[in-house]
Order: sequence, then structure tokens, then C-alpha cells
Amino acid sequence: MVQKKFTVSIPKFDEARPVAEIVQTASRYSSAVYFISGSKKINAKSIMGMMSLGLCNNEEIEVEASGDDEEDAVDAIIGYMTASV
Repeated sequence: MVQKKFTVSIPKFDEARPVAEIVQTASRYSSAVYFISGSKKINAKSIMGMMSLGLCNNEEIEVEASGDDEEDAVDAIIGYMTASV
């Protein structure tokens, strides 16, 4: 299992498109992928779960992955969610 904390930096994160892209990114990997924020642990492959997370830019969050490609999954998600704008 791999866990990493990072700070969200996505323009217009309150729109549905970035959330859908995060779900698509997570879904490319066989590993189970979750976001952890406070007491919430959300499946990153679930569009409804991700919408309910209510992330904001400059918020610190943790991503967790477990499986054969866990490191690649975490790196891809963090890469997308911390892109320079």
C-alpha cells in the first residue's frame, strides 16, 4: 500500500470535468485507489463519491492505493491534481 499527502492545485476544481478526469485516471489502474480527507475515505473510481468529497484548491488531501500498480496510480493522480496553472 502507498499513501501520499499533497495539496490540490487544479483550476476550476468545483466543476465536474476535473472530477471526471480524476476518476478516469484512477480507473486506468488495477489498484484500489482512495482519497482520504478528514474522516472521509472515498473510492477514487466513483464519480458520485468524488463529487461528494467536495475538494477545494489549496486543500491538503491524502491518496492511497493498494495493488500491483499502486505507485504508478498514486503518481498519476498527484501529477494531475498538482499541475501548474
